[in-house]
Amino acid sequence: MPPLSMRRRGFLAAALAAPAVAQAQGSRVLKFIPQADLGVLDPIWASVYVAGAHGMMVFDTLYGMDGSYQPRPQMAEGHKVEDDGKTWLITLRPGLMWHDGEKVLARDCAASIRRWGVRDSFGQSLMAATHEVDAPDDKTIRFRLKHPFPLLPHALAKTGPNIPVMMPERLAKTDPFKQVTEMTGSGPFRFVAKDHVAGSLIAYERNDKYVPRSQGTPVFTSGPKIVYVDRVEWHIQPDVASSAAAMRTGEMDWWENPAFDLLPVLRQGKNLTVTQTNPFGNMAGIRINHLHPPFDNPALRRAVLGAVNQEDFMTAVATGDRNNWTTGVGFFCPNSPYANKLGLEAVTGPRDLEASKRAVEASGYKGEKIIIPVATEYASFAALGNVGIDLMKQIGLDVDMRATDWGSMQRALNSAEPPDKGGWSAYLSHPSGLDMFDPATHYWLRANGRAAPRGWPTSPRLEALRDEFLVSDDESGRKRIAGEMQRQAFIDVPYIPLGQTHPSTVHQKNIEGVLQGAGPLFWNVRKA
Repeated sequence: MPPLSMRRRGFLAAALAAPAVAQAQGSRVLKFIPQADLGVLDPIWASVYVAGAHGMMVFDTLYGMDGSYQPRPQMAEGHKVEDDGKTWLITLRPGLMWHDGEKVLARDCAASIRRWGVRDSFGQSLMAATHEVDAPDDKTIRFRLKHPFPLLPHALAKTGPNIPVMMPERLAKTDPFKQVTEMTGSGPFRFVAKDHVAGSLIAYERNDKYVPRSQGTPVFTSGPKIVYVDRVEWHIQPDVASSAAAMRTGEMDWWENPAFDLLPVLRQGKNLTVTQTNPFGNMAGIRINHLHPPFDNPALRRAVLGAVNQEDFMTAVATGDRNNWTTGVGFFCPNSPYANKLGLEAVTGPRDLEASKRAVEASGYKGEKIIIPVATEYASFAALGNVGIDLMKQIGLDVDMRATDWGSMQRALNSAEPPDKGGWSAYLSHPSGLDMFDPATHYWLRANGRAAPRGWPTSPRLEALRDEFLVSDDESGRKRIAGEMQRQAFIDVPYIPLGQTHPSTVHQKNIEGVLQGAGPLFWNVRKA
């Protein structure tokens, strides 16, 4: 049987050969194929990107992020800082309304911030520096801090999971560890609950009561959020051949994330535009379980790091087209001002598998079974997993792949049990580069043990440097701290960086105004 990539290209070629169907003129419905089904509706509770894209439609944030990764007021009119940086007063702009017709009040936002601050690592740092966040009046959100926190607007503008969206107080008072299922937001779209069919359709309608910002230019999540379509439908497709055929016939308008090996054939579609809209890409890595043998041993983690050839992983995931990937990548997104070369020889130096075998033996590895779950229905995860598992076997590790689906894998990864009791040893994934942009948002560099994201690394030095970054108000000092964090990360190895991929998106040529950024954004989009 031909390899999967060849079979997929064959399916796609057949789909492209099908006769095109003319699109209905003047249609105000945007039909979109997301990267995955929407299993969780609560963007504060969820840590998956599809929930973030949903959340940015239905809800809004106090600050947005511009193209230079700087926070700009969004729901906020602005702010002022008093008491030598220990009091922040954020004023809401006029015209903000919840979808149920109630006015957005400052106490709604204060409650939302407190709930988000339990779930998100950046939020946890902000709340640890906060005596109280409250609402002295209906228009003012007040932070009373224990010490200055210059990055407060950056925290409230973050776009990666978990997103600090604002909710009505009655919803924001929900236990942070329970999902909110009522989708009453203040964003530019309304969630159409009656049309939601799990595994098939998610629908949104334009919020005609939404008042965009009156000034600025739409850039990433900042500026006016003006909606030019009446309805957005997310259609879950059974396979890539169905997605390709739907794009060819014009049945679908926009496919978020086609696999890399399909891009050459998609570019042949005369009505299709293939483009890279995410300047941050995805940062692939081997996430390691630090709680249990054998990867509780830093010497073994460094032995695996020394064997990794990033190009092997990138070509497996993103094909041989160098426009699709970047190697020589450390712990920070290459587009970030905090990317640096300190310690980078750990991934750029010569690879010697025999030396890596000796390093494994010298580490004291006792032959423990290594369990790696792989979501096989996603080509990128399967490719990363196959290369990683093969590499570990080559250097003398006893590895078992646990083939699973994405949903089951996500649930399994929450288990902190030992690998031989249903837990896991490592997994391979590719979070957004935006989530690895700086020490504040980089949750895979959080190393506070059981309180850290799954993998649960412990590094007092990394945590101390992160805390130093969060209170620094000097950019040159922040860059120095990021360099020290990378140097330390190559010693502690909270995870192993594998390179940066540059995914593409595909849409019909009559779709205009698609914004640059991490994840699909639906305001500013027109159907010509």
